Amino acid sequence: MRVTKDLVAASATPMVLGILADGESYGYAILRRINELSDGELDWTEGLLYPLLHRLERLGYVKSSWQSAAGERRRKYYRITSSGLAELAEQRRQWDTVVSTLKEIWPGDVRRLAAIPLEGRA
Repeated sequence: MRVTKDLVAASATPMVLGILADGESYGYAILRRINELSDGELDWTEGLLYPLLHRLERLGYVKSSWQSAAGERRRKYYRITSSGLAELAEQRRQWDTVVSTLKEIWPGDVRRLAAIPLEGRA
């Protein structure tokens, strides 16, 4: 099962800001972390991540800098800013509202809903 593009798009900003709140990172490491945290369900591409990082930078939520490590190529590292932390807090508040509402709509075990025939659903 793959997560739909709409849900990925809606959740991408808080996910990236949340990862960067734990410390600075570079693109490939962010992609790998998303994949790990989702058990492979979210398999983002560079085409999704880099435009998002550039937008977050334009908005002032992240800053970037080029860094080199011995024996490795230069990488562009991203770190969250204070306004990015404020935005992350707001995004979390909004997601908490969405999740709690969905929990009210989907009582109990969601897997149970799949067993209900469509004709029996309201």
